[in-house]
Amino acid sequence: MSLHFHWFLPTYGDSRNLMAGGHGSGMSGDRPATLKYLNQLGAAAESNGFEAVLTPTGAWCEDAWLTTAMMVDTTETLKFLVAVRPGAMSPTLAAQMAATFQWQSGGRLLVNVVTGGEDAEQRAYGNHLSKDERYAQCGEFLDVVRRLWAGDGPVSFRSDYFDIDSATLQRRPDPAPPIFFGGSSPAAGTVASQFADTYLTWGEPPAAVAGKLAWIRDLAEVQGRTLDYGIRLHVISRDTSEQAWAEADRLLGALDPDTVRRAQENLAQSASEGQQRMLKLHGGGAAFEKGVDARAFEVAPNLWSGVGLVRGGAGTALVGSHEEVADRIEEYASIGLDHFVLSGYPHLEEAYQFGEGVRPILEKRGLVQPQGRTELSGATAFLASTR
Repeated sequence: MSLHFHWFLPTYGDSRNLMAGGHGSGMSGDRPATLKYLNQLGAAAESNGFEAVLTPTGAWCEDAWLTTAMMVDTTETLKFLVAVRPGAMSPTLAAQMAATFQWQSGGRLLVNVVTGGEDAEQRAYGNHLSKDERYAQCGEFLDVVRRLWAGDGPVSFRSDYFDIDSATLQRRPDPAPPIFFGGSSPAAGTVASQFADTYLTWGEPPAAVAGKLAWIRDLAEVQGRTLDYGIRLHVISRDTSEQAWAEADRLLGALDPDTVRRAQENLAQSASEGQQRMLKLHGGGAAFEKGVDARAFEVAPNLWSGVGLVRGGAGTALVGSHEEVADRIEEYASIGLDHFVLSGYPHLEEAYQFGEGVRPILEKRGLVQPQGRTELSGATAFLASTR
């Protein structure tokens, strides 16, 4: 077994504290997401053995395609898990962009399909479809994209959502980029089972995750398909459990009650079933107002829901010693997870905490391939890798 580990590229900015917003709401950090800083993050991810970086999409962050394309020349092996919104572009154009990216990067593109769970944000992009209609559109979008990538052209496709006549690609992507897809609604499950290569879930307790994986497996079996599975988590890993929970307490203590209240009011209106599952984990933040410590939001061993008090989307973190975090990863792997998409505050420093603390333990357990490391001088430690 060799698990796949990916890091996160915060194209809205970074911070030493938890950041409010995301998933349709405004978001920004006190450490700006300049290209110079994002290149440092790419180098850190690459040198710490992460396979790819997940890049978000939405009005609250920088454009995923442009940002990652500008980072290709500053990395060597790092792949880019680029978010794509089916309701915001033509499937023919998306297929062409992916083919160009794959060619120019030497095959380092992965695609994360984001259907969009918030109606208001979708309308801002000119998409006025209902949630179920968006998933129907998404399925057709992926059908066209896959057919173009496979060279099944010319492709013509007419429906309520697309009117495509004799589409072809001058260059097919080689290899075709793997498609990552997440969603908790019945409509999302249908699309994932038909078109995804990897189904992604946000971090929930292992039993809940196992239930979601079984649901998708059953749907995929009907389609005659076999998928990989992944999980999106934050991580706070330290030499000792006490140090990790002290950091969680620091992050919690830095939150402003009004910020938490506003964030919870906004997120409670979300139409995303995945977002509602996140909110249930911490009870809408009621315990925060009582002044409890970080452990009050531990919803399973070493699984902390405190991030979701202010952040939309992925709202849980693995918190513990390097050994404990490795234990939890091994537990999740035992229920069928292959991909772990991780992040931490701030992303630059936490990439090293995980890479130097947790990854060696996973290597010893045979869960991940050994990662060769390059000695970097202090002057170049945060610059692009020169391996």
